[in-house]
Amino acid sequence: MREYDLVIVGGGLVGGSLACALRDSGLRIAIIEQVAANAPRQPSYDERVIALSLGSRRIFTGMGVWPQLAPEAESIRQIHVSDRGHLGQARLSAAEEGVEALGEVVPARTIGAAIESALTSCKQIDWLRPAQVVACNLSGEQVRLEVAGPEGLHSLAAQLLVAADGGDSKLRQRLAIPMRDLDYDQQAIITTVMPDRHPAAGRAVTAGTAFERFTSTGPLAMLPMTQGRYSVVWTARTAETPALLALDDAAFIARLQARFGYRLGRLSQPARRQAYPLRLRLARQLVRPRFALLGNAAHTLHPVAGQGFNLGLRDVAELTDLLIEAQSTGADLGSMALLKRYQRQRRPDHLATAGLTDALVRLFGLPCPGVQLGRTLGLLGLDQLPPLRHRLAQRFMGLDGPQPRLARGLPPISPAFQAWAAVHQGATPGAPQ
Repeated sequence: MREYDLVIVGGGLVGGSLACALRDSGLRIAIIEQVAANAPRQPSYDERVIALSLGSRRIFTGMGVWPQLAPEAESIRQIHVSDRGHLGQARLSAAEEGVEALGEVVPARTIGAAIESALTSCKQIDWLRPAQVVACNLSGEQVRLEVAGPEGLHSLAAQLLVAADGGDSKLRQRLAIPMRDLDYDQQAIITTVMPDRHPAAGRAVTAGTAFERFTSTGPLAMLPMTQGRYSVVWTARTAETPALLALDDAAFIARLQARFGYRLGRLSQPARRQAYPLRLRLARQLVRPRFALLGNAAHTLHPVAGQGFNLGLRDVAELTDLLIEAQSTGADLGSMALLKRYQRQRRPDHLATAGLTDALVRLFGLPCPGVQLGRTLGLLGLDQLPPLRHRLAQRFMGLDGPQPRLARGLPPISPAFQAWAAVHQGATPGAPQ
């Protein structure tokens, strides 16, 4: 029987981030990942880029991995929102918010590589991969797991089990946790393009401008990347997606250009295209005895406004604070008191963010003339009302509400150490003696 403090099922971006945040905590951690370390592709570390909010950049700063991400990051300094075929448009700007950038666009593979690198030398963390949980018992004072790997079955025990195994979480299904589940009948087509940066209107595009353009088939996002490229997240109806993927490059660009327009000039050089089905999944419970859901296992959102991964990182930041506090006081990491605090502190953010993204998809998908007029007036009003823009920007940057240490860009330090440091001001930093 292998004994751990914490077992994380799922070693993708969110599960890996939790392990990364706790790597210097002294906790004994196991990560169970079904994909082998030498596999050519880790599903979580795919070709997509991720729009990190300012809050998420601060979380990675607190983890100590932002320096590895920065060279591949492109700052978002302005967001341009428009409704295709209508006059309404609005802008959010970093300058108006008094920040260097509203967020950063970073390739998923870069984030994955930085997390893996940070965890490589951690003796307190064991990777079990390829491996999967085949039996789970949450009763009693420990979680007990049977894990199947290339060498056979292993028995594990821990105070807490965290499921970070994605939107189709097998652990969540095993525990029959009820879900709100909505199929949007849409798919997101992902690719990258190169603009010539000579808009037809003759106006220069501000460096670092991201675009969110609502169309009759769903939102179309254009995210700035390094080397002048743009990432495309094109929402299309499920029935139309195969035909769009089958187009040759010239025909695909022509269709994309017709949808997006010429704010970036002419587009060219499309990369390989991939498509992902879009759903809203929201767990009605985040915890069970000695068990917690994290990231996409707890919530899968529409990509409009790019909130999904950022929401998962906020889960990581909150749970990290709670676990380090428990460790510093000798409390049980898997106690229902701790887990209920996690659920109480994260549930409102889940509901608010899911509600916002779902409302945007529905509102901008309605063809009614009255609704279209309302959207136009709403966007024009947003563009003219700084307090409303500020509130929306704070939500998109992940800065509203109480902020855990990581979300403030601070490393996770236990309250016990903080109390010791306050008493021993001027002492050499380190663990209390």
